[in-house]
Amino acid sequence: MTVTRTTVHLVRHGEVFNPTKILYGRMPGYHLSSRGQSMAAVTARFFAGRDVTYLAASPLERAQETAEPIAGAVGLGVDTREDIIEAGNRFEGLRTKGWRSQLWNPVRWRHMTNPTRPSWGEPYEEILERMMGAVRDARARADGHEAVLVSHQLPIVMVQRFVQGKPLAHVRRECELASVTSLEFEGDDVVDWSYNRPAKDI
Repeated sequence: MTVTRTTVHLVRHGEVFNPTKILYGRMPGYHLSSRGQSMAAVTARFFAGRDVTYLAASPLERAQETAEPIAGAVGLGVDTREDIIEAGNRFEGLRTKGWRSQLWNPVRWRHMTNPTRPSWGEPYEEILERMMGAVRDARARADGHEAVLVSHQLPIVMVQRFVQGKPLAHVRRECELASVTSLEFEGDDVVDWSYNRPAKDI
């Protein structure tokens, strides 16, 4: 029996306009910056001419806006999927980096007791479960062809680490803006994966 080969691409959205530099998470109203729009356009060209038969994006604006030029390049509509949305985080709306980080406030330390779960947000295992459910569904929909899911950094990193057999808890991430993580399936099994940065020069 012939085993079909299918590719599922996980695309991280482009740069977001965020002049206040807060952790926006699932908050509405955060759109691509002009640089982010350029990133999306270049990433769309990465898919032009490929055998993409299914395209979906997180409901958040930055993912939808990244998916739009990809839709044009492959001639598909965009399926909106809640299961590939950004990870939930208790620190949404706060500045979390640098010396002005609001995480220095002791009132928030109770949410920082277990970085391996993590205690401040959606558990890694739950993120992986919903993402792999979406990946498997996309594989089935695009059986023998290619699928594209436009999502967010942490959800994509969970899939990367899972297919590499690494612990989900981590310190460093390789998932740059507008990057493409590609999973190669033979039948239902992931047999290889790759990572590309079409917009690295923007």
